[in-house]
Amino acid sequence: MKLFASIILLFLIAFCNGKLREGECEVCIKFLTELSGQLTDADRKTEQTVEKKLREVCAASKNKEERFCYYIGALESSATGIVQQVTKPLKNYLPPEKICEKLKPQDAQICELKYEKQIDLDTVDINKLRVKELKKILDGWGETCKGCTEKSDFIRMINELKPKYQQKKEL
Repeated sequence: MKLFASIILLFLIAFCNGKLREGECEVCIKFLTELSGQLTDADRKTEQTVEKKLREVCAASKNKEERFCYYIGALESSATGIVQQVTKPLKNYLPPEKICEKLKPQDAQICELKYEKQIDLDTVDINKLRVKELKKILDGWGETCKGCTEKSDFIRMINELKPKYQQKKEL
């Protein structure tokens, strides 16, 4: 019985040491890195100015970043509010990795957010993609395929719009 308890204890220590593993908290780290880059020294003078900037950036965010903002309480529709655990460390120039590491025990969902893999249209055969993936490509471009009922309609629309959006990547 003592051996079993010792094994459980070692297991818990190994996985609860607070360190982030590779690929963990990627949305949190990327979002806070970008936010930190936008903050000036004047913004970092008070927590209120950092929070104001955070709320501005969160109001304009979409997809995974919007979900992250919801989890930390930076959106009006958020149910929880741990914004101070983000703004105070940002004010004090704490690296985003450390902030996310401290947020993980408070709300594990924050570190479970991951970006979806981007589809490279240059290397993939779009005829082999599913309709769901084709819709995701169009959504990423901010386009909708009105009147599309078959897979071939989505493929045709993507091929028509591809030059427009592929040029933006090269610039």
